[in-house]
Amino acid sequence: MDQTLAVRMRGVCKRYPHFTLDGMDLSVRQGSIMGFLGANGAGKSTTLRILMGLVLADAGDVCVLGHEIPAGGALARQEIGFVSEDLRLYGRATLQWHMGFVASFYPRWDQAYAERLLRRFDLRPAQQIKGMSHGQRVKAALLLVLARHPRLLVLDEPTSALDPVARHEVLATLMEVMGDEERSVLFSSHNTHEVEQIADAVTIIDRGRLLETDDKESCLDRWRRLRLEVPAGVTLPRLPSVVALQGHGRAQVLTSSDFGAELTAALQAAGARIHAVETMSLEEIFVSTVMHRREETTA
Repeated sequence: MDQTLAVRMRGVCKRYPHFTLDGMDLSVRQGSIMGFLGANGAGKSTTLRILMGLVLADAGDVCVLGHEIPAGGALARQEIGFVSEDLRLYGRATLQWHMGFVASFYPRWDQAYAERLLRRFDLRPAQQIKGMSHGQRVKAALLLVLARHPRLLVLDEPTSALDPVARHEVLATLMEVMGDEERSVLFSSHNTHEVEQIADAVTIIDRGRLLETDDKESCLDRWRRLRLEVPAGVTLPRLPSVVALQGHGRAQVLTSSDFGAELTAALQAAGARIHAVETMSLEEIFVSTVMHRREETTA
């Protein structure tokens, strides 16, 4: 495996009666923060469980932190910190009990850091898990993972259903942790605002298929929305980078996944006038990517 990669998946497939993960290729560079975007049911959780060795792929190759999966799954999981919105802790046990339990298995457990996280998250170690709110349980799970200093953080919708204050606390802590260039993060979410805030690379999947993967800044730099004036009788050229064209008559809006001088020249040569070129948010890019692929599939 390329030593610059923390995660490498090639041609991974998993078939269920009503869903197929089809030929997934996913790479996470060492020390990077990959935002893994997809609508609910897109295949994010299936992908994460395959890379952790919790679900067996039907085809393809998976390597995590130098360990082939599933053969090296047990060794890989020693270095992976996994947090999921629905992660279950022992309800009748206290957070202090959980801390001692995790520390007994992981020699890199950092008690001083765990205590700092207790204060930051405003958690009480003597409190039973069943008496915690949903947000407190998510923060407790995050504490138990972060305090053992995993090389790879796998976060599956960790802020789903959190209130705004709890979400801010969790994201602030993640951004602090992600300052460690040796740690890699795979952050699964359908919340594009969170991903845009903390990720440096983005992968988009939909209905079990990979649609886009790129550095976040490169992705944001490529996409543009153009507001055009199209005189009567002018036909706009069909170009590969055009993913959407809205409006009728003279005022039309074009969305491009690869804006550049060639697109501008082609539009002007056809007789269109460009009134504005606008940047797009990651959410707008995500929606445009998914809708364009779905339209292609049903065409």
